[in-house]
Amino acid sequence: MDLNWWVVAIAGCVALAAVIAAAALWPTDTGRSRLRPLANTARLTRLPEYRRAVRLRTLWLAVTALLLVTGFAAATLAAARPSGLPSAANGNLARPAEDIMVCTGAPASDPAVAAVLRYFAERTPGFGAQRIGLTSANRRVIPLTRDYQYAAAHFGAAARSGAGLVANVSYTDYAADVDDVLAMCLTGFPDFGEPAANPRSLIYVGPGALRRPGDPRGRLFSADRVRELADTAAVQVNAVVVGGDDGTLDRLVQATGGVAVPADGSTAARIAEIMARPPAVVSAATGEVTTRTVESPDIPLVVALLAVTALLIWPRLVRR
Repeated sequence: MDLNWWVVAIAGCVALAAVIAAAALWPTDTGRSRLRPLANTARLTRLPEYRRAVRLRTLWLAVTALLLVTGFAAATLAAARPSGLPSAANGNLARPAEDIMVCTGAPASDPAVAAVLRYFAERTPGFGAQRIGLTSANRRVIPLTRDYQYAAAHFGAAARSGAGLVANVSYTDYAADVDDVLAMCLTGFPDFGEPAANPRSLIYVGPGALRRPGDPRGRLFSADRVRELADTAAVQVNAVVVGGDDGTLDRLVQATGGVAVPADGSTAARIAEIMARPPAVVSAATGEVTTRTVESPDIPLVVALLAVTALLIWPRLVRR
């Protein structure tokens, strides 16, 4: 377990120690300390009823103190934003809060593209901290978002009918290539030119080449320029390749630490394989690889709630 805000935990410990010290050292009222002497007190304190009352009072004080300390400690721990504990989000997030851009180089009628779109339409509602986006050759279909219902609906609509996936635009002096599509997808990450706060991964699905050999029409990006963009944005490029590849896409994937797999009948399993290998975060200051875990305040919050509930119920049980 790790704490994102250690200062909150330290302040809570200091406050708890100060309260205990104040309760122990606070001077009592001198008027109340002058007790009237009683006769035969030794005989009275040996009575079973008296001992039972003393035991009950001691138990009441001990349980009340324990519940107060437990509730305060659990609330302080939750406020310190712990990570690494079991959490409802951890069932779907055994990995950092990743930014994922799905990039399509073919229409939704392609079986591999349709399979990838269906995969994310089904899996996106179960995400816990990732941001997900979808970009095609000429349209930003889903900007990076944590609105999982919105993203799943658009993935599903694109998988069913291809609606909104690609704009029907024709050019006379330009022909798109894989490098242009990848550049379009890479620039879809917010703060593209800044160091990544979260791991970034791009999942391309489509042909390894989009231009016909010898096509004289111009293009916007070269393979070297796309490699530079990926390095600048610290993006791990992965690919589900439909058909052959001239080696350009494979070299980019290897250079960024990604995975390139061929499209086949088990495209969903291929995507699961890619998703199981998230990128690491590299610190821009030290160059070291760091990992981030999902905040998991669930257990401390539940413990604090139970302690408060028990504090409300416990006096009633004692009276009975």
